[in-house]
Amino acid sequence: MSKKKEAIEIFLSAVESVMPENLIRKNLLVRDGKLTYRDIYINLIDFEHIYLVGFGKASAQMARTFEKLLGDWLTEGHILTKYHHSVRLSKCSITEAGHPYPDQNGVDGTLRIRELAELATERDLVLVLISGGGSSLLTDLPGKLSLEEMASLNKLLVHSGANIQEINTIRKHLSQLKGGQLARLAYPATLISFLISDVVGDAQDVIASGPTVADPSTYEQALQILQTYHLQKAVSTNILYHLECGKLGEIPETVKAGDPCLMRTRNIVLGNNEVALERAKMVASALNYEAIIVSRTVEGDVSEVAAYLFSEIDSHREAAGKRKMALLFGGEPTVQPNGSGKGGRNQHLALLMAKKLQGTIGVTFLSAGTDGSDGPTDATGAVCDGTTFQLALNLGLEPQEMIANFDSYNFFEKTGGHLITGPTYTNVMDLMIVLLDFC
Repeated sequence: MSKKKEAIEIFLSAVESVMPENLIRKNLLVRDGKLTYRDIYINLIDFEHIYLVGFGKASAQMARTFEKLLGDWLTEGHILTKYHHSVRLSKCSITEAGHPYPDQNGVDGTLRIRELAELATERDLVLVLISGGGSSLLTDLPGKLSLEEMASLNKLLVHSGANIQEINTIRKHLSQLKGGQLARLAYPATLISFLISDVVGDAQDVIASGPTVADPSTYEQALQILQTYHLQKAVSTNILYHLECGKLGEIPETVKAGDPCLMRTRNIVLGNNEVALERAKMVASALNYEAIIVSRTVEGDVSEVAAYLFSEIDSHREAAGKRKMALLFGGEPTVQPNGSGKGGRNQHLALLMAKKLQGTIGVTFLSAGTDGSDGPTDATGAVCDGTTFQLALNLGLEPQEMIANFDSYNFFEKTGGHLITGPTYTNVMDLMIVLLDFC
């Protein structure tokens, strides 16, 4: 098996470990009217109704497994997921909507989730399924905000270079569900959220903008982030007015720690990047690599990440001279494209690494998104080695220009380095795999 195929096998096995059905079946059990998660026991018979709501790329798959687990205990529910990510459900209705830019379907699906939350009483249980992409999908329009304004804002944020914590701070303060406010709507019902984390450090207030947890951020911070990324003049006056009113206390803040609405709420992280990395380590070891999880908190601009990864390769080069090694990384770099090319952060990172590895023997690199998509393309990511950059030159390409134009998709389409899986129905950020074999 070639090194590129080995890297792909490691990646695919890691993704398999965080598929919703695998995570739920591994961690949850329903028996004798009790829903069990580790040392948590929920007596289903204590509730008059059990509602199931969810949002995110993995939410439909999660809901299908929950429907099987709960059977007749489940009353009804609604799921909001990305286009082409739905599955057949028996008791829950489902809406497919726009991601990463909200559309009318997102507004309609969010309204249905809100209606179910508000329908619940203190005699009811609301189960919430949250996964990556949930913040973009969950779309409400408080005050005088329009869908067009929200879609435009999301485009600006995605391309601003802001990290997900900063982006979601703004999203929370332009919503009546995010930032703990879904828990506020469902109170006094019992609410239990099950999360598949797509953020560094598994910060629950950041995952899908934390609709069921306390939010430490403020309207003032949201305004400061717009200023930091020079977006004040680019966003609509309605958005600025809404945030300014919130800063002045004219609009209620998001839910803070100690709020009574959180007393009947519990949040459980079922899966994350660490689970995927551990499986990657196991599979790499089975392929006779000494596997090391170097970091699961890789963040920052892709150019900085590429420099960091190359430094890690250098630091392990001597040890790898005596044995095969697999260096494993997880996280979510950011990219701020300023060209007219086509690509995504994983493909662009792989292109930068292809340049750094030019002429190097014994190093293979893969970067891919566990959700199966990378930017506005059909690719999951890309794989390269020391021959990739020269191959591009031999084909008559101008790889340096393609880097400057952020045209990584066309680079790997022509050099044959694409990894394309289609939607994986899960999301635990990105994986970066380095295989070293100098033997």
